[in-house]
Amino acid sequence: MTTNAEKDPSDWTTGDEPATGAQESYLHTLATEAREDVPEGLTKAEASQKIDELQEKTGRGR
Repeated sequence: MTTNAEKDPSDWTTGDEPATGAQESYLHTLATEAREDVPEGLTKAEASQKIDELQEKTGRGR
């Protein structure tokens, strides 16, 4: 069985909806640590992919 956390964000049925408040908050935390800017207006899927990218860069989420 595949959970949403295991699915590719591009396959999410709600992936084109605006990012959640929790995603935006975590993105800004990670971006601060990575010394990067977060683009405005990300979708849920884009935010998830950016979180994965920044977690890799910062060493979080391991």
